[in-house]
Amino acid sequence: MTSRTSSPALSAKRYTVDRLLSKLGIASRSTSQEWVRAGRVRINGRVVCDPATWVLWPKDSISVDGKPIHDSLKRWILFHKPKGVITTHSDDQARKTIFDVLPADLGYLHAVGRLDQATSGLLLLTNDSTLSSYLTDPANKVMRTYLVSVRGEFTEAQAKEAMVGVVDAGERLQCHRVKIQKSSGRETHLEVVLVQGKNREIRRLFLALGHEVTRLRRIQFGPFKLEDLQPGSWREMPIEDAREALRL
Repeated sequence: MTSRTSSPALSAKRYTVDRLLSKLGIASRSTSQEWVRAGRVRINGRVVCDPATWVLWPKDSISVDGKPIHDSLKRWILFHKPKGVITTHSDDQARKTIFDVLPADLGYLHAVGRLDQATSGLLLLTNDSTLSSYLTDPANKVMRTYLVSVRGEFTEAQAKEAMVGVVDAGERLQCHRVKIQKSSGRETHLEVVLVQGKNREIRRLFLALGHEVTRLRRIQFGPFKLEDLQPGSWREMPIEDAREALRL
């Protein structure tokens, strides 16, 4: 981790200690809560055991296992998530996760949104919560583009219905854009754009329209593109370039 530069007291912000550790990319919020409850975290030299304890950062001194924390070097990773792995740090069912595929020396990173186990394609990873929050905030309507294969012939009328949306389990599921690339009685290939990130939205939406999704791959998230990345491969983008791409 890189050393932080001193900041005026006026620029200090209030966070709960568990949120701060997560925001700095040191650990997930749930792991941070475990550390605090185990007495491993000190604020200004005093052990705290409540994850909801407020701190002023960077004014307060915070340490984990006696080691002072600092702002982590911010990283931005574009990863081609293979089909068959889950988007989480660990799994109580011992399923393979994206972090079993990625090298351990990348440090603590969190996924920007998720892709389900059967979905492949572009997954963004970072320890910059400002960028990930921007991309996943529904108010920003950041576009996500997918290549989708479904069983049966999917018609233009159904494409219009998908853009109008359907209600499933009390949620409105809706595509921003649907383009039919190739269609037959057996299978249809489409390009689908979403501006939401609801759980399994494409699979649920197309099933509600009478078509099972057989293949799903994300090829773009906001300005970031999968391009020629092969499954299991990743590349790093300078964090300044990621911020510039998002105009943040």
